[in-house]
Amino acid sequence: MRQWIKGIRIGLSARNIFYYVLIGFIAGGGSIAFHYLCQIGFHFFLDYLAGYRPPPPYGETHLFSPTSTPFRQWMLIIVPVLGGILSGWLVYTFAPEAEGHGTDAAIDSFHNKGGYIRGRIPIIKTIASALTLTSGGSGGREGPIAQIGAGFGSFLATKLKLSERDRRIMLAAGLAAGVGSIFRAPLAGALFAAEVLYREPEFESDVIIPAGISSVVAYCVFCLRFGWGSLFESPDFMFQNPLELGPYVILSVVLVAGGWLYVRAFYGVHNLFKRMDIPNHIKPAIGGLITGIIGYFLPHTLSFGYGYAQLALENQLSSWFLLSLAIGKIFTTSFSIGSGGSGGVFGPSIVIGGALGGVVGRIFHNLLPDIVGHPGSFVVVGMAGFFSAVSKAPISTIIFVSEMTNSYHLLLPSLLVCSIAFLMSKRWTIYIKQVPTKIDSNAHRGEFFIDILGTIKVGELLDYVKKVDLIPEHMTFESFKRYFSSSKQEYFPVVDQQNRLRGIFSINDIRGILFNGDIDKLVVMKDIATPDVIVTTPSEYLSDVLRKFTIKNLNSIPVVRDEDHSQLLGMLDRRAVIEFYNRKIHEMKQRPKMIGIDIGSDTDIRGLREMKVKDAMIRDVKTIDEELSLKEIRDMFFTGRIRSYPMVDKENTLKGIISFSDVERYMTGNPDEIKARDIATSDVVTVIEDEDLLSAFNKIIRKGFAILPVVDDNNRVVGVIGIRDIIKKLHQSLS
Repeated sequence: MRQWIKGIRIGLSARNIFYYVLIGFIAGGGSIAFHYLCQIGFHFFLDYLAGYRPPPPYGETHLFSPTSTPFRQWMLIIVPVLGGILSGWLVYTFAPEAEGHGTDAAIDSFHNKGGYIRGRIPIIKTIASALTLTSGGSGGREGPIAQIGAGFGSFLATKLKLSERDRRIMLAAGLAAGVGSIFRAPLAGALFAAEVLYREPEFESDVIIPAGISSVVAYCVFCLRFGWGSLFESPDFMFQNPLELGPYVILSVVLVAGGWLYVRAFYGVHNLFKRMDIPNHIKPAIGGLITGIIGYFLPHTLSFGYGYAQLALENQLSSWFLLSLAIGKIFTTSFSIGSGGSGGVFGPSIVIGGALGGVVGRIFHNLLPDIVGHPGSFVVVGMAGFFSAVSKAPISTIIFVSEMTNSYHLLLPSLLVCSIAFLMSKRWTIYIKQVPTKIDSNAHRGEFFIDILGTIKVGELLDYVKKVDLIPEHMTFESFKRYFSSSKQEYFPVVDQQNRLRGIFSINDIRGILFNGDIDKLVVMKDIATPDVIVTTPSEYLSDVLRKFTIKNLNSIPVVRDEDHSQLLGMLDRRAVIEFYNRKIHEMKQRPKMIGIDIGSDTDIRGLREMKVKDAMIRDVKTIDEELSLKEIRDMFFTGRIRSYPMVDKENTLKGIISFSDVERYMTGNPDEIKARDIATSDVVTVIEDEDLLSAFNKIIRKGFAILPVVDDNNRVVGVIGIRDIIKKLHQSLS
């Protein structure tokens, strides 16, 4: 069945659509399970033990009837400690990486771990987060539910042995499904998963469609159980007065200041607990104790706080209450999650931003009632602006808040506030695993090679073009051998009496006759040189030069004048092109705005990324036994046209690699006494059959290798692959 499905390719293949739908079902089911766990935890910890019953938002109701326990304010100190003890033991015993907020862990996995998440992480994260949050810890639901969806996407891709790229996409689709369902914002969930990965205004375009499919499915599954509609309900706010933009600008400044305090407090507490010389298991309990002490005086800062955001939308809370909610929640979140507890940071951001917006809105409503008609509109915009400042995801946040509050008439002020907040807060973020742009992501390492070289001409590399010794076409082979003994050149341009280029030859072309003394005076270099010279000119783009390098497997190429291809300027090495490319990449990282390059769109790149090494490798490979003598190895090089051979032991296990340059270094020794193991390079770069061709391509290009050995799980040689094999396979796939 899998093979049958695999053959269907119509847009997004049916196979992939099925995977994304499956991820959506699992994420939606995980959201339902997590919501039940939270309701059970609330009912036991806060209701039964403490008698504390915070109001729910409009779109949620308590699943259990309230107990008769009277409000025990002192229990608000004890209950978070109990939750911290349980969650700390669970996390640090079974999955230490489940600490903190889960979205950052998913971002890190996308960029640096090939989209891989251990299978136990979502389960541990879910239970630990439920314990932390329902015992009074301040945090959000998006962290654990994001890891449920992301973890299943990663698990599914791993089990199906899909590529790293597919696993990353499925991880992001799971993240979107979890967040979109638990907050009832499917469109925002899809955009959030594509935007939150980067600190600069950047989207992971490959993620949006898969994330959209998974997010819609998860949202439907969740709402079928808990009802349709938005999380919050707000009056039908309208933006009708341009003068109101002035107070909104001031709101932006307030939100940036609050966001700065939030990030500094969160990571200040996080670093403080990291430095504590005490067992990690009890750190969340200490954080819970401090959270409980704050909650004793400010109970409304505990747990989720969504109900108070709902009351702020309805203008039912005083300015002092809102201010204490915002500041208090900054610190309860910092101690609940920063100490090693488990939970998200998006939920508290919504409450904090809404509270700050409510304060500013109430102040301007009292000062300018004709301009600011309802403080609740500032609550909505405050939610969006605050999270934009701390998350660096302004576009998805605007949609998030609009979907969560069912308020779509404030898009204009939200766009203004989010844009200002984003620009003023670019130096810090709550998601420290974000990278600035795709160039900085390990997920896209090597993808920009062809795109960048396609914008640069050879003329920009004239400083890298080497002057080389020219070989007269009538020089005898005997004279050349004397010259060759002291030369370090690999390629030798042959010229006539007017120094016009007539041909070229390399070490490979003469190795078969180098030790043949019978032809020394009979052969001149014109006879050896190849007259059909592959050249480049200063006006040619480096992407075309790269193709010439790879198709003919050349290490160096002559640079000639545009107007006269017989006038040699020098030789351009492939390594010089790589060095120039690395410098350009460094410049792009330093000044990304100054270089207008369309990255990530090249058809060749996508083709290489989708094909495997096993599709292009040579399986019938000659190897050198480690006991083989130098004389026998030399004969292999002279009689064959292969530049490198893998060296293996009796079990065909890779032990090294031998190139012609390795043989040359030992020519003066006793060829019968020197063995292959004595001359081989033992530090070998290899690939596996399931590795994508883009990865193999970059390994070859980066070091200038002739071939790469292909090995199995036991490091046994199963084949080799070179640039020519990769290019051939790519051309076949595009034809």
